[in-house]
Amino acid sequence: MYQYDEFDRRVVRERVAQFRDQTRRFLAGELSEDEFRVLRLQNGLYIQRHAPMLRVAIPYGVLSSRQLRELAGIARDFDRGYGHFTTRQNIQFNWVELPKVPDILERLAEVDLHAIQTSGNCIRNTTTDVFAGVAADEFVDPRPWCEIIRQWSTLHPEFAFLPRKFKIAVAGSAQDRAATFVHDIGLHMQRNAAGEIGFKVIVGGGLGRTPMIGDVVREFLPAPHLLTYLDAVLRVYNRFGRRDNKYKARIKILVKAMTVAAFAAKVEEEWAHLKDGPATLTAEEIQRVAQAFVVPQYETFTQPDAAFQTALTEVPAFARWVKRNTHLHKQQGYRAAILSLKATGQAPGDLDADRMEKVAEWAQQWSFGEIRVSHEQNLVLPHVAERDLFTLWQAADAVGLAHPNAGLLTDIICCPGGDFCSLANAKSIPVAEAIQHRFADLDYLFDLGDIALNISGCMNACGHHHVGNIGVLGVDKNGEEWYQITLGGHQGPDASLGKVIGPSFARAAMPDVIEKIIQVYVERREPEERFLDTFRRIGIDVFKERVYAKAS
Repeated sequence: MYQYDEFDRRVVRERVAQFRDQTRRFLAGELSEDEFRVLRLQNGLYIQRHAPMLRVAIPYGVLSSRQLRELAGIARDFDRGYGHFTTRQNIQFNWVELPKVPDILERLAEVDLHAIQTSGNCIRNTTTDVFAGVAADEFVDPRPWCEIIRQWSTLHPEFAFLPRKFKIAVAGSAQDRAATFVHDIGLHMQRNAAGEIGFKVIVGGGLGRTPMIGDVVREFLPAPHLLTYLDAVLRVYNRFGRRDNKYKARIKILVKAMTVAAFAAKVEEEWAHLKDGPATLTAEEIQRVAQAFVVPQYETFTQPDAAFQTALTEVPAFARWVKRNTHLHKQQGYRAAILSLKATGQAPGDLDADRMEKVAEWAQQWSFGEIRVSHEQNLVLPHVAERDLFTLWQAADAVGLAHPNAGLLTDIICCPGGDFCSLANAKSIPVAEAIQHRFADLDYLFDLGDIALNISGCMNACGHHHVGNIGVLGVDKNGEEWYQITLGGHQGPDASLGKVIGPSFARAAMPDVIEKIIQVYVERREPEERFLDTFRRIGIDVFKERVYAKAS
């Protein structure tokens, strides 16, 4: 993983000192609430329903054991003993005290972490595939390019006050596990016929109040021109994006208003002044960043581990976990192991300090000291030898982190909702828990196969409900919590937005509604067909008829 140099550390330390003084001045009454709001947001500090919330950046989802231990210590010393991992591969602390936030930032800085640009109208944390650098189906490792974007975007003076927040995702494999088509900019890494690395550039995706799938504005951007082209896109947005209405200020609205062709032409016009300029990436600079991502000193395994194969045969629960919660690795004899934060009764994405420390210990012992945070709100140990998987599984199972449901119906992506967020129309966590209880039979879940169920407590779509195969959106009806259902969403290279099936439902009805949807799938699916495939083949009407049918 990338190691901060003295320049990085100085920037972060200076930012901490700056915010400490800003906080002091606000508490002393020298700064108004409006003046302080912009300052705190650019340091990741929100005011939520019950307390301030601090969002900490985890660049492209990569953590070291040392960093995770520090996050555990912060959760214990400054919060209520836990943190919440988000869909943008960050962590949030929901119960911090404002006067102590500078102390938290100082602790973060000691382990090369910060909260810079985790909020505000600026470029947010760049995200990527949780299996970047290790996936067997990867053709280019996106992590060095995410780091280049991080260094370019951090405290970029030209883009500190954009019309609205701005999110970038990078994918390096065909499967697109980074949801690039629903980001302000999505970058698909690829190689041309000559073997040169470049990017397919997608602009104008996004969820929220006006969900849109992004459009390709350039089929192949040579890698050295990445930053100059990003500069051009951001300049066009900064110049022409709306600032009179925050609901129409995202770049997706601008692209639609201008048309994709006109927007792309404006970018090309701007890029003509930037191409081959000082921001063009040299081979030396690319190499400087890339060499920080050192390949671990893997052992060489020429044949499958005998003990691992025996455990797969003799311990069905372990075999089930390996099937669902491990991912094929580039290196023979290794797997990436998913630690589920979706056990029934646990708020999706939440993890207490004691178990954070356990994960840090396991990473040190079995994964070269590295942990990943996934878009699905789970943790991943990316470099586990197959011979160690059984021992890891036993340790994880003992503390409730080995639930074998990765990618299944109960692996629910879920925002904090009305339990915490002041923007939410409805609670998300109780709905997720009720659905998990209804579908607790693991054998049945395995038979159902891959189904993405996403829940958001409001139209801001922090739970990415629009791209869930089954999406749930909390809505307000005369002061009461109701839930709208969408079907058919998907985040891959053939991304699609879910379609609303009809009127919303009361919270108590939600498990029954989901069960009826699943019943239709079970009855109508063809062999080896996923839920999404069945939906796309038979359409929405048959699901709608079942869900709204009156009991006889």
